[in-house]
Amino acid sequence: MPDNTAYMTLTPHATAQRPLLGLTVLVVEDSRFASEAVRLLCIRSGARIRRADSLTAARRHLQVYRPSVVVVDLGLPDGSGVDLIAELASGSSSARPVMIATSGADGDGYAQAALDAGAHDFCPKPFTSVCDFQQIILKHLPADMRPTGPRLVTHEAVSPDPIALNEDLFHLDELLGSGLDALPYVAPFLQGLSRLAKDEELASVSKTLTRAQQCGVGRRSAIQATRNLIQRRLSVRELV
Repeated sequence: MPDNTAYMTLTPHATAQRPLLGLTVLVVEDSRFASEAVRLLCIRSGARIRRADSLTAARRHLQVYRPSVVVVDLGLPDGSGVDLIAELASGSSSARPVMIATSGADGDGYAQAALDAGAHDFCPKPFTSVCDFQQIILKHLPADMRPTGPRLVTHEAVSPDPIALNEDLFHLDELLGSGLDALPYVAPFLQGLSRLAKDEELASVSKTLTRAQQCGVGRRSAIQATRNLIQRRLSVRELV
C-alpha cells in the first residue's frame, strides 16, 4: 500500500492549471466509456492514470503500484467495489490513498455502503466536470500534498471517445444475450452509461430493465427492448 510521504516531493510542482500534477490515479472501472472520461479528467488535471477493469485486476495493480487516489466503481464484474474500499481502508492510515466511490445505479444505498466501508467520498455517474473532479480529490488530500496558491477554476467538461461507448454497448448486448443471470450486473451499468452518453432513450430502457430486474416481472421483454435499442445504436454508428 502507498505511503503518502512518497509523493511529498512531487506536490510542489503542481500548478494552477494542473493541480493534480504528481499524483497517480487508479481507476477501477469496467466501462471503457466511463474510464475514458476519467482518463481525460486526469490529463486535464496533470495526474497519471492506471486502469483496472475488475477487483482482481485492481488487486494485482495494488501489489505493484502505489496510487495516491483510487476511483472505484461499485458494480464490477467479479464483485462489489465496496469490498476493495474496505480492504484499502483497513490498511495504515498514513499509507491509505484517497478513495472515491462511484456508481451509475439509482438509490442512496450505494453511496452509504461505500462511505461506511471507508470511502472518502462518493461521486454519482456521470462526472465529466474538470473542476468538480479536481475539487473532490484536493479536499481529501493531506495539506502537504495540496498545491499552494490560487487554483484556476474551469468550467470545462470532458467528452469521451464514442468508440469506447460502442465497445460498452457491444459488451452489454452480449451479456444480455446470455440470459437473465446478467441482469443484476447489466442494469446499473446501463444506467450510468446512458447518463454519461446523454442518451435519453437508452436511459428510458435502462429504467425499465432495472424495474424488471428488481420486481422479477417482464424481464425477458425488457431485455429484448434493450437489446433492440443497443443494436440500433451500434448499426447507426457503423454507418457514420
